[in-house]
Amino acid sequence: MGVYRIGIDVGGTHTDAVLLDQYNQVISETKSPTTEDVSIGIYTALRKIIDDAKVPREQIKYAMLGTTHCTNAIVERKRLNNIAIIRIGAPATLAVKPLIGVPDDLRVVLGKYVYLIRGGHEFDGREIVDLDEAHLYQIAEEIKGKVDSIAITSVFSPVSQTHEQRASEIFKEVLGEEIAISLSSEIGSVGLLERENATILNAAVVNVAKTTADGFINALKNEGIEAKVFFCQNDGTLMSIEYAVRYPIFTVACGPTNSLRGASYLSELTDAIVLDVGGTTTDIGVLVQSFPRESSLAVEIGGARTNFRMPDLISIGLGGGTIIRIGENGEFTIGPDSVGYRLPEKSLIFGGDTLTTTDVAVALGKVELGDASKVAHLDKELLNRIYISMVNLVEEAIDKMKTSAAPVPVILVGGGSILLPGELKGASEVIRPLHSGVANAIGSAISQVSGQIEKVYTLAEIGREAALEQAKEIAMSEAISAGADPQTLVIVDIEDVPLAYMPGNATRIRVKAAGDLAQSSLNELV
Repeated sequence: MGVYRIGIDVGGTHTDAVLLDQYNQVISETKSPTTEDVSIGIYTALRKIIDDAKVPREQIKYAMLGTTHCTNAIVERKRLNNIAIIRIGAPATLAVKPLIGVPDDLRVVLGKYVYLIRGGHEFDGREIVDLDEAHLYQIAEEIKGKVDSIAITSVFSPVSQTHEQRASEIFKEVLGEEIAISLSSEIGSVGLLERENATILNAAVVNVAKTTADGFINALKNEGIEAKVFFCQNDGTLMSIEYAVRYPIFTVACGPTNSLRGASYLSELTDAIVLDVGGTTTDIGVLVQSFPRESSLAVEIGGARTNFRMPDLISIGLGGGTIIRIGENGEFTIGPDSVGYRLPEKSLIFGGDTLTTTDVAVALGKVELGDASKVAHLDKELLNRIYISMVNLVEEAIDKMKTSAAPVPVILVGGGSILLPGELKGASEVIRPLHSGVANAIGSAISQVSGQIEKVYTLAEIGREAALEQAKEIAMSEAISAGADPQTLVIVDIEDVPLAYMPGNATRIRVKAAGDLAQSSLNELV
């Protein structure tokens, strides 16, 4: 009996969906406009691929979703949990309060219940002061019935989690096991304020993740599909529903990541630069061993600086619907605004009144789309100059992402990739694979399951080799817990950064392991 899987990715312009067979071959694919209520676009795309494929619904065993629900909730300041913010770090961190540097409107929404209590650790795991458990019990009684999610951050908790875990136990004891609790040691890396912000945002979108998960499962059930559901996360791998509801913040940048993973699969390349050209923007990322290169910088989400794992990306305002404006003297501007999913009604080739990048490509004979006669009157010399500028924007972005002057393969994916030529400066070759228009949905469907650990070790006590082995074991254990097959697990990334400013020969070790979905999940369903 065949086993099929669904992959869905929600972008700013389109919601893409694919249905793959057990050999990861595309059976059906579709693009539907991303709606204001993104769930409607998901259901529309889901129904279309199932109807087109005509495969037995009981053979669809997996469904993977890459979604912008949590990102949108943070950016729009809507549908967020009522949260309490607990920082374990007094008296050491009293000078800088939680939510510092966060935009005022977000601070108003999230900063109603903020507490600083005594506790925390030094970089080597020694306690700064004892944890003030009496204060924790007092806070728990105070917030009872007022909050439904709690963010707990302790100083240097990636080194020692004991104070965060004890605080969690106290809150569950007083408020009940159902209270959602986010621990910073499980979310961000070393760096108190950014890790705290990431934990706060995670706590704020737990309900959004639950609602999205329930909605997706119900949509599948309405179509007669009993599938195991996974969410896509920022590092190009999958997480179970339970994991996603616990760590929803990890879904924030999964869209571009899915495109990179899909590009790697479709092109059979493990190391390359990927251009994902959508309707509004082009995202440029780097593949390293088939996974996105991660950003080493703090990343802003909704105006709050965070430091959890995110792909290293550049986004430029160039897509299939980008608006071109021409001045009186032949001067022109490219975007950054776009007609987006309204391209079929707004662009000139479809009878609209707006000159877009797609119109330019059609008028120059580079793309066959719409009615070319509607752009035949345009000045070809001017259009050539516009097109060269469009390509220059992309080539400059590629150059910024490269780590050396040597040419590298460039993979073009996304619906807007038809705009770009077959040769680009800095590219050893330009590849536009089959099904490239829905690479993001394919990336979500073929993703593996991962686990990651980031911790500061004192090498004077444990030694480098032992520290690395311990970190690898923890990363692999995390991956197995998230649903990975132990037999297929591989270490895909190791980072070992000596911390010269700390005594004791300290080093920060980060390890990521990834593997295929465990067959046990499949056996439960077949």
